[in-house]
Parts: sequence; structure tokens; C-alpha cells
Amino acid sequence: MNHWTVSLVFSVAVLVWLATQLWLATRQMRHVAAHRDSVPEAFAGRVTPEAHRKAADYTLAKGRFGLLELAVGAALLLGWTLLGGLDALNRLVLETVQPRWGNMAYQLVLMGAFALIGGLIDLPFAWHRTFHIEQQFGFNRMTPRLWVIDMVKGALVGIAIGGPLLALVLWLMAVAGPWWWLWAWGAWMGFNLLLLVIYPTVIAPMFNQFKPLEDETLKARVQNLMTRCGFAAKGLFVMDGSRRSAHGNAYFTGLGASKRVVFYDTLLSRLNGGEVEAVLAHELGHFKHRHVLKRIATLFLLSLAGLALLGWLTRQLGFYAGLGVQPNIDAPNHALALLLFMLALPPFTFFLSPLMARVSRRHEFEADAYACAQASGHDLAQALLKLHEDNASTLTPDPLYVRFYYSHPPASERLAALPR
Repeated sequence: MNHWTVSLVFSVAVLVWLATQLWLATRQMRHVAAHRDSVPEAFAGRVTPEAHRKAADYTLAKGRFGLLELAVGAALLLGWTLLGGLDALNRLVLETVQPRWGNMAYQLVLMGAFALIGGLIDLPFAWHRTFHIEQQFGFNRMTPRLWVIDMVKGALVGIAIGGPLLALVLWLMAVAGPWWWLWAWGAWMGFNLLLLVIYPTVIAPMFNQFKPLEDETLKARVQNLMTRCGFAAKGLFVMDGSRRSAHGNAYFTGLGASKRVVFYDTLLSRLNGGEVEAVLAHELGHFKHRHVLKRIATLFLLSLAGLALLGWLTRQLGFYAGLGVQPNIDAPNHALALLLFMLALPPFTFFLSPLMARVSRRHEFEADAYACAQASGHDLAQALLKLHEDNASTLTPDPLYVRFYYSHPPASERLAALPR
């Protein structure tokens, strides 16, 4: 593999990736701004002009900030790769760590240093999103102290869970021969399945409080719905989402016996019993249509293809040199290969987004249809309207932007598909 060819292909991919995202983002902002002052006819009388303008302004604020994040992200990508940033970091860690603590320590420190630098660069962006954009539109309820605590907790949980997995993958890359990627894929699958089991009962409670649903009337209604649908869960819980945000949601989590239903307290404060039942029926529809299993299977297949590709790339010196890194011939460069692969992959996989989004939107329509069969379509429509208003989701997105990015159909399409 010629390193000049790798550099050229990568450069072209980054330019196309960046240009496409800029084009789509500016289309979205122009379209939303053009319809800011006029509530769509289908929502007249159901959505106030004030709520419609707020959703447009919220979308535009996030879009403008997204352009800045996109520019900085592209600059960092080129800085890490073609401009030699990762190469410089690798040499520093190699010279200071590898002679003292060995090759595995060198690779883990390299990965950790890269993650730390990336996290520090993202800090001001995360702060602005939370304490400026979300705050400006009345969604943020976090204090700076809680924000810092969440960040530290997240980092510690990531190290505690991801560290051993990373060490295992690096070890397999060193000892399992040319088929290491197949063993690593097995470890990755096991890790994801384990997360589905332990997340509801171990990880999530580190960040939020989960209390059993106490409203007996609503509990009976929900349990009757689940019985009709043939669904069993470990329990019904209310999460203190209002501690951090005014956004509302409900979800299922867990696998097997650890499955549970979780309602945000913000959701319960806005929806009546029938609307909560309809939202829950929608989520049940995802399980009835096996959407969760299909998504897990898709993730596993894509990760298998990605690891197989990485297994081939690790043996190509042009892969390293073409992305701005001089590999160390005296010690394995498995961590370096992983980092380069993670950096280089997004510009090439970005154009899978429309396909993945289309499948996800189809799943949402199927879940909506199931909800209408098991609960009230009118209640579901009312709940969707309230959620769109509470989350300040624009009612007038650019159609092409929707096809590329939206995992859920726009409100106009979802409501039009519901039985009247």
C-alpha cells in the first residue's frame, strides 16, 4: 500500500465529508429560518407561534455552534494525522514509558493520553452547550458542580470498564496471530451484551436516582398494557431527569431479567395517563418488532467488518505513513493502529448515515403503528406534540437534512401516518 495513495484518498475523503456536512447544515439553517415566523398549516391551533419560534431559534443556535464544532473537529483530525500530531504524541510516550514499563504500558498510556487530550479540547464545547445554549432556552437544570461530578464519574466509569477491554484487545492483537480481529470481535460482543445487563442496575444509578413508580392508577394502566402486549420487565421506575434537564423521555433498558421501564419525571409531569400509555406502547412496539435485536445484530456485523479491515490495515506500513505516523519497528504498534483507524473511519462511514437513518425512521413508523393498535392514536399524537414542544424540535426541518440525519421522522410525517 503506497503511503502517498493513502494520504491522497484520505485527504479527498475528508474534504468531501467536510463539504457535505457544511452544505447540509447550512441548508437546514436556511430552511428553518425561512419558516420561523409561520406555523405549518397542519399544526395551526395546536402549536403556538411562540413555541414554533422557540424551536426554530433553538435549532439555529445549535446549528451555528455545530458549524464551529465541525470546523474544529476537521482541524483536529488533520492535526492528529497528516500534520503529525499523533506521531509526536506517540514518540513522546514511546520514549518515556516503553523503556521503563514495557510495551503494554506504552500502548495503554498512548491511548489514555490521546483520550485525555481529546476530552480537554471538548470541555469548552460541552460547557457552552450546557450553560449557554441549553441554559438560554430554559432546558438546563445542571449546576456547574453537578456538571463536573458527572464528567469525573463518566471518566472513572470509562476507565474502569473500557480499560480492561482495551488491554484485552491489545493483548489479543499481540498473541492471537493474523486472526486476532475475530477474537477481538468476540470480546467486543461479550462486552456489549454485559453492558446491557449491568447498565440498568450498576451504571445508571451512579448518575441518576431511580424510584419505583408510585402512581397506582398509572402503574395499573401500564401493567395492563404490558400484559396485553406479552411483555415482562423487572420494574417500573421514575428517573430524576429534571435534575439535569427539562427534556422529557421514556425508555426500556437492560437484557433478559434486567429489563426495566424508565420514565423521566419531566415526562410524567407533562403527559396524562393515556398519553403515557401511548408512549410506552410505542416503546413496546420496538421490542415486538425486534428492532433492538436488529440494531444489535447490525452493530455486531459492522464491527466485524471494521475489525477485519483493521486486521488487514495493521500489516500495511503505508497505512501508518500515509496518515502521518512513522511506525515503531522495534515494538508492536497496535494502539497506534487502533487510534489511526478510529480517526480515519468517520469520513468514509459518514455516507452510510442516510441508510441507517432511513432504517431507524422506518422502525419508528412501525412502533407508532403498534402503539395505535394497543393504545389510543389520539393520545399518541397529543404526546408527540407535547414532546416536540418540550424538546423544542423544529416542525420545519430541511427535507434533505432529515433524510441524512434524522433517526426519527419529523413531526409532520409521524402525525400524518397516525390514524385519525
